[in-house]
Amino acid sequence: MGPIGIFDSGYGGLTVLKEIVAELPDYDYIYLGDNARAPYGNRGFDTIHAYTLECVQQLFNMGCPLVILACNTASAKALRTIQQKDLPNIAPNNRVLGVIRPTTEMVGTITQTGEVGILATNGTVNSESYPIEIHKFFPHVKTYQLACPMWVPLIENDEHESEGADYFVKEYLGKILSLSSDIDTLVLGCTHYPLLMKKIKQFLPGGVTVLSQGKIVAHSLKDYLKRHPEMESRLHKGQHRTFYTTDDPAIFDKMAEIFFGKSVTSKKLVL
Repeated sequence: MGPIGIFDSGYGGLTVLKEIVAELPDYDYIYLGDNARAPYGNRGFDTIHAYTLECVQQLFNMGCPLVILACNTASAKALRTIQQKDLPNIAPNNRVLGVIRPTTEMVGTITQTGEVGILATNGTVNSESYPIEIHKFFPHVKTYQLACPMWVPLIENDEHESEGADYFVKEYLGKILSLSSDIDTLVLGCTHYPLLMKKIKQFLPGGVTVLSQGKIVAHSLKDYLKRHPEMESRLHKGQHRTFYTTDDPAIFDKMAEIFFGKSVTSKKLVL
């Protein structure tokens, strides 16, 4: 029996882990942030796949039978290949899940107008993963995408609650909503963005619902474990939380407190 592995290229996945722990507190978790090679968004498909697979294998080696890619870029560009081509060869009884599908499965049940906006990084927008997945589940839903390149730097510089963040929040909200007056649902397609939720809601017109991935992924994981008792039985319940970073643990620990909401003590992992 082992822990649930949570992987991200950086810090954003900690917002997902925070919600998963709140929903499923009894399990053990290992978080791995590949901070030394972040960000993944501006890298090619083969590189993202190679980096993600290497980290997934590390988590398998640490005893994790189940790994969550708490990273939109990795979910968009590496998950399918890992599930279909790599897992059957390296660990056929293990599982790797992502954050995009649980979110897209919800969209059509929320929107009333059938028009949805996606706010994400350049890499996720360019992958077209959200429009493709939403169309699979809800062919009638129309999607609009917008990259928000300034939001991640604001958050990682701990300026997301400052007055200076107001301009960029209002700018991107204005741009996405200008694409259609019928958008009634916004998807935050980056795990950093929930830290801007307070300001997003402050400047968002009434009648627009914002979907944040953390709670959706947590609920989806809970449902998955109910439907897959053969996996649930392989997970250890000791409430242990272990954090690894491929960069400087001191820097990681300082940043992690912003994203996870409490202090952590990480260890360095050399790949």
